[in-house]
Amino acid sequence: MTDNVVQLHKAPPEDAFTTLTETIIDVVATAEPRPVDPPQTAPEPGTWLAETQAYLAEAPAVVPPALRRWSAFTQTVRWAASYYGHVTGFHTLRAPVYLGRLLLRSPRGTGRLIIRWGKWVADTEARPVEAKAAASADIEAWLALSREHSRRVRPRRIASVAVATTTGITTLVSGFMVPGWTLTAAIGAAALAGLAGKKDDGKPLITRYVASNVLRRLDSTEVFDALAAIGIEGKKGRKGVEFASEVMRDGPGWRAEVDLPPGVEATAVLEKRAALAAAMRRPISTVWPEADRTAHPGRLVLWVAQRDPAKAGRKLWPLMKDGQADVYQPLPYGFDPRGNLVEITLMYSNLLVGGIPGSGKTSCALAIVLGVALDPTAELWIYELKGSGDLDSVKPICHRYVSGDEDEDLEAALGGMRSGIAEYQRRAAFVRSLPASEVPEGRKVTRALAEKYPEQQLGPRVIVIDEVQELFTHAEYKEEAAALATRLIKKARAYGIILILLTQNPDAPSLPSSVSSSVGTRLCLAVMDWRANNNVLGTGAYDRGLRATDISVDEQGTGILARGREGITVRAAFIKQTEAEDIAARALALRTAAGTLSGQSVGALVAEQDVETVVDHLTAIWPDGVESVHSHRLVEALAAYRADLYKPWTEMDAAAASTALSAALKTFKISTRQLTIRECCGGAKGLRYADLPAADDGE
Repeated sequence: MTDNVVQLHKAPPEDAFTTLTETIIDVVATAEPRPVDPPQTAPEPGTWLAETQAYLAEAPAVVPPALRRWSAFTQTVRWAASYYGHVTGFHTLRAPVYLGRLLLRSPRGTGRLIIRWGKWVADTEARPVEAKAAASADIEAWLALSREHSRRVRPRRIASVAVATTTGITTLVSGFMVPGWTLTAAIGAAALAGLAGKKDDGKPLITRYVASNVLRRLDSTEVFDALAAIGIEGKKGRKGVEFASEVMRDGPGWRAEVDLPPGVEATAVLEKRAALAAAMRRPISTVWPEADRTAHPGRLVLWVAQRDPAKAGRKLWPLMKDGQADVYQPLPYGFDPRGNLVEITLMYSNLLVGGIPGSGKTSCALAIVLGVALDPTAELWIYELKGSGDLDSVKPICHRYVSGDEDEDLEAALGGMRSGIAEYQRRAAFVRSLPASEVPEGRKVTRALAEKYPEQQLGPRVIVIDEVQELFTHAEYKEEAAALATRLIKKARAYGIILILLTQNPDAPSLPSSVSSSVGTRLCLAVMDWRANNNVLGTGAYDRGLRATDISVDEQGTGILARGREGITVRAAFIKQTEAEDIAARALALRTAAGTLSGQSVGALVAEQDVETVVDHLTAIWPDGVESVHSHRLVEALAAYRADLYKPWTEMDAAAASTALSAALKTFKISTRQLTIRECCGGAKGLRYADLPAADDGE
């Protein structure tokens, strides 16, 4: 051991096993750098092991992709059956046209067949040879050819006369005895003759269907070129685009998994979807890039449709003809670009739908509302604040239905939310009184609980407010509307109260942050900029690749459905108004049979219950982070929040208004006191936030 080596010896304990040896760590000051990657052990080229490994690296799948999953297999079978069924029906319907074309060609075909028959009988193919023998004065050859010609022609003439005589007699007799069969046989013979009467213009007999919306197959060259065209390619001296797997069929299209160059995220392609479609020379509605977050941020999954969805036939909503829904379970909503069914979950969540005018919000609303309508235990409260009557089809089964944009309609919507709060408080008190054994999933309303206690009426209550921006931008109602919606979203979902908000103006003033940040399920249709996109889908959604800005307004009903941080592109099932009326009639029959019709649907007057008190209102309007507020300032805020209750107080002087507030609080054993607030206006009667009782929401 040299001087540059330090030896560290660690002796084993006395009671250690005798088989243990001492541990020696050599620290060499002049040691050379060693590679940190494990050595690659590859077999010798040309050996059996090397050939086997090479085969396995490129070996095809044992089970074809179409048979790996039952859904893929059934889809493949369905596509094959649809294709051959369509081809059969297409040509069967056009069979009379084909027959007519053959009959028109039959004279020409008959003439051609007669000429061919005559040439065969006369053995015209041997004439040039005989002429050549005669011209060369080869008598022996000419005689031999002449005898051969006679030997061949004689039986042909006899056979032709026999066939012609038999055919003529048979036709004459059949014409008198079985004229129908004779006519059919004649038409068939003429059609067969028409096969020989084809013109030389190249026009086909059979009509060929040219599908203009069927696109070419996706291949790696197209992907490489398209990514390079939008600036996604490896820099000089660096690794470029690589495929993670082969391009494969995926439903009604093709799927390519691509690893982008190091340092390039898949979101760089998502924000250039239109440019990518232009580079591929394909409709933008057929090109759907997305990031594969299960792999790494640079993994791009590119799905390209075989047919343009904008030109394809619509897929029917699963509950269009029959069936019953369950709001406690996911409801059928629409279809993703691959044609797979997408369901939407409302229970224990809430829904926010936003998009610019004309983006298909009505289609989304119908698909959602009709699903709720087909659950006879769900209670629908609909406030359509546009007044267009888009949801009139479900009016006969609604507990409460309001359509209009007047102040009284907006007040009704506020009343509906107040009633929702009162109802969830009632349910919360009941659920809180139950032993833990009856609520094993937590203190929330479940289907089993609602069925066990029918007298408590715990079925889902779905409150739908269309054009909710009319409430959130109203000078008098906006503060209360935002507070009520936020409270419902945060507190009521566990007790079966579901709030669905739809807006065509998803900007910041029309969609308060306290509302948008609390909703669990979001659906963003086409929007104009990233701000509106994030207002609906949540902060950072645009940067994560959830970009409804790339959706064209022409793709009506198409949007990004997100729950949490993940989202998918989905198109709402299109339901015509006449079809919506039929579905609603079926829902009415279900509710009539179940005896669950209530409210307006049975002609009763619905009174929006309001159990909120002045304490609740003070809690709602109290400034964040402020410990004390003077009474006259609280009165001003209360009047802005609930003008119907507190506006008369503002008509009093400051002292009288303060006295009115004190009198209202005495019922709750809360007293105002003299407070000096230097930041405000010195000393006056006021209230401390600590004096307000904690809200009891049952959670």
